[in-house]
Amino acid sequence: MLNENIKAIRKSKGLSQQELAVRLNVVRQTISKWEQGLSVPDSDMLVLISEVLETPVSTFLGETIVETKVDNLKVISEKLEVINLQLAQRKSTRRKLLNWLLISLCAVIVTISVILIVINSPYLGWDYGSPETAVLGVVFHSFEWLFVRAAPIIFIGTIIGIFLIQGKE
Repeated sequence: MLNENIKAIRKSKGLSQQELAVRLNVVRQTISKWEQGLSVPDSDMLVLISEVLETPVSTFLGETIVETKVDNLKVISEKLEVINLQLAQRKSTRRKLLNWLLISLCAVIVTISVILIVINSPYLGWDYGSPETAVLGVVFHSFEWLFVRAAPIIFIGTIIGIFLIQGKE
């Protein structure tokens, strides 16, 4: 009777033999022996079992207990709800991060454009007789040439991306 009650209450609480053993600081085989009726826990251990399983000792020593099944559907739905909330938070965080990255990219493009307008292509007046200034002039000219052609396309794409991201929120 004690063995059947321990097993029924353990299962009704949704614990495996291993989980109960860990909580009681015994090996799983000990739990198995108790549930098979091959051995019985001493009085101190019985009190500890009743505390861990939140069941009075008298219940363990009383009549046979009908095993109640854990409402698996409810447990699964609660876990899925938690997972869905976590996924929604991650998606929201990613969307906000992407939005700020796109805004930052727009700010960088505008800043570089303003700098290029203000300095008005200084490499055109450089002395290309010096190898250092010649290389630097070519690099600067290449950067400006690529930037002037690519920046408008990237800028328009980031503006569209910002509006699309804000539209989904």
